[in-house]
Amino acid sequence: MALWDRLKDSAVTMQGQLVAKKNDLKSGAFRDASMAMCALVAAADGSIDASERRRVASLIATNDVLQNFPADDLQTRFNDYCQKLSTDFDFGKVSILQTIGKVQKKPTEARAVIQIGIVIGGADGDFDKTEQAVVREACFAVGIDPAEFDL
Repeated sequence: MALWDRLKDSAVTMQGQLVAKKNDLKSGAFRDASMAMCALVAAADGSIDASERRRVASLIATNDVLQNFPADDLQTRFNDYCQKLSTDFDFGKVSILQTIGKVQKKPTEARAVIQIGIVIGGADGDFDKTEQAVVREACFAVGIDPAEFDL
């Protein structure tokens, strides 16, 4: 099976796992870490163009797990994190990884944030090396071995 086919199957499986845990994923820390992860994946190559921002925003709005939170609140947080990355990518990334790290003590939330990053990264049909690298960094931020997710 081709690498992309495996990634696509994995993303579908992960989305199913996320939906199954939806009731456990209602904390503010999870909300913030999820939006931080979405922004980080969107900016993985160092910039976020308008079409990429719209695509990720659309995915956020339609993700079943994120329905636990008001869409306008998620949008505001996502835009704030994108702004941090656009202003100064390296400094913004440090701040965002700290936000993601706040779910480290809740393994269900930590895994869900990583899974959201993979789902968002693979949504365009290409989970590229830069997206994989930032999700790998997020794994370290939450204390999960990236190999658990084939990263």
